[in-house]
Amino acid sequence: MRLNKFSLLVFGLLLSVGNSLYAEVVLPKVIGHNMVLQRRKAVSIWGTAAKGEKVTVTFAGQQKQAVANDSGKWEVKLKPMEASADAREMVIQGKNSIKLENILVGEVWLCSGQSNMEYAMRKNSKFFDKVKGSHPVEDDLETAKNSNIRIFISKRKFMSPDPEHKGWEPATGAPLRDFSAAGYYFAKELYQKLNIPIGMIEAAVPGSRIEPWIQTEKLAVSPKMNDGKIMDQLSAGKGEDGKFYDTMVEPLIPFTLKGFLWYQGESGCFLNEDIRYAYKFKTLIESWRHDWRDAKLPFYFVQIAPYQYSVGDDGRGRTVESLPKFWEAQALALRLPNTGMATITDLVDSIVDLHPPYKWEVGRRLSLIALNKTYGFREMESSGPMYKSMKVEGDKIEITFTHTGSGLMSRDGKPLTCFTIAGVEGKFIPAKAVINGNKVIVSAEGLKHPYTVRFAWHETAQSNFINKEGLPAVPFRSDNPWLKLF
Repeated sequence: MRLNKFSLLVFGLLLSVGNSLYAEVVLPKVIGHNMVLQRRKAVSIWGTAAKGEKVTVTFAGQQKQAVANDSGKWEVKLKPMEASADAREMVIQGKNSIKLENILVGEVWLCSGQSNMEYAMRKNSKFFDKVKGSHPVEDDLETAKNSNIRIFISKRKFMSPDPEHKGWEPATGAPLRDFSAAGYYFAKELYQKLNIPIGMIEAAVPGSRIEPWIQTEKLAVSPKMNDGKIMDQLSAGKGEDGKFYDTMVEPLIPFTLKGFLWYQGESGCFLNEDIRYAYKFKTLIESWRHDWRDAKLPFYFVQIAPYQYSVGDDGRGRTVESLPKFWEAQALALRLPNTGMATITDLVDSIVDLHPPYKWEVGRRLSLIALNKTYGFREMESSGPMYKSMKVEGDKIEITFTHTGSGLMSRDGKPLTCFTIAGVEGKFIPAKAVINGNKVIVSAEGLKHPYTVRFAWHETAQSNFINKEGLPAVPFRSDNPWLKLF
């Protein structure tokens, strides 16, 4: 029998009503067995159901209810809880009942970026084979047995709801092989200090630019710089705006987090971006905080490593100073509240390797920032020396730093390297640099009237200048022009 348009319309309406009457409660992929819930915050649990359906969530002595709205969406908020390593069940009840098992309460962080964040534990393990006896002394892929660290990988093609509610796994054995090494070592350090469950969510894509991680409409802006000039639209970079945000980040919202870790930028440096990247980075940080409904969420990131970006330039005009300018653009994010930066200029064996292997130390340095800034370990130094100010004294320049820790020093006991100075004409020459208490005095033979100073201002710079905590000094130029624009 052939159906006319009216019959088809009625059939469609009946089908719609039928689906509504029998629609089941569905949970997003990130809510499942083995997950870690954020302590000391109201915890969001959400999903979909039939319009008007009442959904009850029961966990740890709490029972919360919500009614699905016209779009079928519902959300409840569990009251803040203290950390617990007791494996507990959560029951979500609507027309159907879902029981999630082995749930802990602790600290939850989202780590994101490109290939150096995605750099998996299995790759890290191969590196151990080549450097037996290096720090740390054992391969965690073989020895990790702490089931209180849980991991979840957000994958573009596998973020649709899972009827088996799998995704979270204890950070042991096979599941750990594919997880971010930097993210795991961050979690391992936190656990050693806090001794509470740690949940790590990874959303990283090798080679990705920053634009795909930002919601498309957020890039449709032309920032006004402090000098009054209007920048071209941030979306003009043709970086597949929003592509990974839509498929890997948005499905995680509003899973309750403690904060974000970010390790990305190599693709931006290849494009010879500097101040434009700074504005995009600011947009990403502020928009993610907005989406998670918390303007104060910590955001800690890695300043990318030395690499020969100028070699084989593809017409974008990269020079040996392109990377230092990019470092500077990354560091501008420190002007936003609750941010921190890990510098890794010393973690490179080869400047032709875009993926330095010391991810356990990258994770540790990120953990130092979190422990100091987020968890109250104020006695821990979280950064290498950072430029604060300079003062010309005759034919010398006196440089003052923050993050001097328990003192400044040379890593190898030799004179400090990678300092250059210039007069008003701007011709930079190598400088002699001497530590004087918590300051550094620089000078150069024949330069009577120094005017400005730079440190590690070269793409291959790997200086021996550190604080006594072993953290490398942050590259800088005292004549930073972006401070007036950003």
